[in-house]
Amino acid sequence: MDRDELTAWLRLLRAPGVGTASALQLLRAFGLPEQVLAQDAATLARVVPRAAALALRAPASAALREQVARTEDWLRQPGNHLLSLADPGYPAALLQIADPPPLLYARGRIELLRAPRLLALVGSRQPSAQGDDDARAFAAALAAAGVTLVSGLALGIDAAAHRGALQCAALPGAGSTIAVLGTGCDRVYPAANRALARSIAAQGLLLSEFELGSAALRDHFPRRNRIISGLCRGVLVTEAALHSGSLITARLAVEQGREVFAVPGSIHNPLARGCHRLLRDGAKLVERVDDVLDEFGWAAPKGDGGAHALLDLVGETSASLDELAARSGRDLRWLGEQLLELELRGEVVRLPAGRYARGPRA
Repeated sequence: MDRDELTAWLRLLRAPGVGTASALQLLRAFGLPEQVLAQDAATLARVVPRAAALALRAPASAALREQVARTEDWLRQPGNHLLSLADPGYPAALLQIADPPPLLYARGRIELLRAPRLLALVGSRQPSAQGDDDARAFAAALAAAGVTLVSGLALGIDAAAHRGALQCAALPGAGSTIAVLGTGCDRVYPAANRALARSIAAQGLLLSEFELGSAALRDHFPRRNRIISGLCRGVLVTEAALHSGSLITARLAVEQGREVFAVPGSIHNPLARGCHRLLRDGAKLVERVDDVLDEFGWAAPKGDGGAHALLDLVGETSASLDELAARSGRDLRWLGEQLLELELRGEVVRLPAGRYARGPRA
């Protein structure tokens, strides 16, 4: 994208009174931003309010020129990318939704936007210890099966999903993770996830529709959620209260024609009520990784490398053989062989009541 093209895109999107919806209407009516900006005010006013039409005809401001220069400097840094709706690399899945973001800023492995297996994993910002562990374990097992996990870099389940996926990202044929941001791609929110964001930029992808420097505003996050669901074949909710933002993502997924999955919980856990509502409304119940893989016809993981993935599934506390079978989607015989191998290495120890925990060498 050269300077003139970049300037036209930013001029279109930054014009007062022109948001994503109006920008898309203008692009559908006239073509690329350069063609939109070539129209006179009267012609533009047939599509957008007159005030917005006049703003589009105004000369480029100093603030716009500064933003163009800032974006050009950012794009010179290795691993940074900017995709427009007109770019052949723009993710095809987002072209299918009603309001695709006109621009996407990305940092990291841009090829992940073309990954064949993309699944969103979302949930509570304040999960239970079990919910956090389950989200990380599901993400690790799904990533080991070649699935790239998409979430929103929030505290709680989002962060657990990103971490679980990254733990298995180095396995042969594994997926990775994409974090969709509610800020500019040069900022991290919340600050507590800065180290995680650096890891994602190195092994996965940071993605945002918001221009560089954009702060974490309240209305950014529902807009971010439509990208999370829109990129993916489906959305998996692991733990969510009745008024969780995760239910917004699930609703958007339904509107976009995506599948919705939910992990059930205890009737005494208020963080399970959102998942139970989703299940009553038709979401697919998930108790093990195979419940997701089978739905899409995605083959379960094969071959070696699974022993180390099991360490992630064991979690920070302990897990039984049945729990590991549910999380991994693997049969008991395979699990027994891998656990024995890890025991002999000192990476797993066997506890009473048939449970396993990380060993001193893990």
